[in-house]
Amino acid sequence: MDITFDHVSLNHPLSLSIPDWTIRSGEHWAVFETHGNVGSLLGDLLCNELTPDSGTVCQPHTRIAQVSLAEQQRLLELENANDDTDFLDRIDYGRTVYQLVSEFSDNPEVIEQLIQELDLLHLKDRGFKQLSTGETRRVMLARALACAPKVLILDEPFVGLDKLHRKMLADYLRDLSLHVQLVVITSREDEVPTWMSHVAMFENGELKEQLSYNQWREHPIISQLLAQSSQQSEQWLALIRKHQHSAKFADPLVKITDGNVEYVDQKIFSGVNWQINNGDHWQVRGPNGCGKSTLLGMIFGDHPQCYSNDIEIYGIKRGSGETIWDIKQHTGMVSSSLHLQYRVNCSARDVLLSGFFDSIGLYDQPSQKQIEAANEWLTLLHMSELRDTSFKSLEYSQQRLLLIARAIIKQPTILILDEPYQGLDFLGRKLVMNALELIAKENLSQLLYVSHYVEDELSSIQHFVDFVPAEGQEEGYKVAISTPIQQTTSDNKMNDKAGAEDNVKTKSLCREE
Repeated sequence: MDITFDHVSLNHPLSLSIPDWTIRSGEHWAVFETHGNVGSLLGDLLCNELTPDSGTVCQPHTRIAQVSLAEQQRLLELENANDDTDFLDRIDYGRTVYQLVSEFSDNPEVIEQLIQELDLLHLKDRGFKQLSTGETRRVMLARALACAPKVLILDEPFVGLDKLHRKMLADYLRDLSLHVQLVVITSREDEVPTWMSHVAMFENGELKEQLSYNQWREHPIISQLLAQSSQQSEQWLALIRKHQHSAKFADPLVKITDGNVEYVDQKIFSGVNWQINNGDHWQVRGPNGCGKSTLLGMIFGDHPQCYSNDIEIYGIKRGSGETIWDIKQHTGMVSSSLHLQYRVNCSARDVLLSGFFDSIGLYDQPSQKQIEAANEWLTLLHMSELRDTSFKSLEYSQQRLLLIARAIIKQPTILILDEPYQGLDFLGRKLVMNALELIAKENLSQLLYVSHYVEDELSSIQHFVDFVPAEGQEEGYKVAISTPIQQTTSDNKMNDKAGAEDNVKTKSLCREE
């Protein structure tokens, strides 16, 4: 039986407009978002969690499930609401992976099969709040499939997954499509599966075109959006230059000596020796769960083990009596964890203003100059009319753009970007990527950058931290530091030439084998 949308409209304040759309039985649709984020709205409509303001959605009486970033946020809020840490002699990390999947199935064989197929076996007893972004995404998919749906809505299913797990999921979805009808919503043109029969193109919440897969591959929209994003990123840079006032610090900006993180039941990494100097931009790379976000959290001060490690930042040794503000006033942060935590009901403008105070929500009185800067950013983000709109009621992509601008607005010395593009539409992702490239080229901030996508790498970043497995699973990970070889005196020209022929890279292991 077909799913039909007839003059459907939503506007509260999220907007969705579908004049006429039929998803016929057996068809697999990709939804490509050029500008705007309709994924969670479509999923909520089809799962009867939303009703349209006008028009009708007719669907068969069959099981429909969804996987989305919005669903992930809802689950985290539920786990936080049920946190029993205050009543236990340990930290409550939430329900385990096995418990979360079994919530939707009473068949142990089905549960075990899903955990095995989605590479969750080694995580089955881990609490939800202990998982990395990529691990959480696989859990959300397992929960949805445990319902045995006939139709599955997947909103950005590859977000947060490392290269290996993206390949694994692509193969898994191809096999799944043989017996489950799929609607895959994505903002990355290369993540539209080749076996899709149709593509629906949305812009600013409105269904613009319905195409066959072959028609989609020949569409000129991608080149048009690339040109548009390049122009807008220059406007970002002009605003950043206008308010530039970063403090200057002597080298090293950050120094970690023999860094180590472990829990009672798990070692994450050990033996990390890393120094960040002025002018150096770094990318941190590695598989899901290796400790990338943990390492960045230690620098930012949000990880509890930052005080049990030998860390110096801006010339201050952590744990020497400094306040958290001594660190955070010079550091900007964007991460999936911050996005999940930012659930206060403040306005869009207050989110930007909170960047000056590094608070979740606004509790200080901003200056007139800070208010003017926030208004300029809202204009640049095309969100001036949403200035007083609650952050929680905005589209996920709008929320992420606000959090990126929140991190940049105070012109931080170090800008930490942990999977910054998660949930952004195509135009937003290209716009932010271009802006970050320009920030790095002009050294307006020092970038610490995480992305699992090769195509998201920035040419201005030539320093890398790579997490690699240590010997034995119980040993966690070690890291390899890669930096460009610096030009030396004429006495070393011969060596420099040999090094250049070797791709001008040098690696040193920061942990003994």
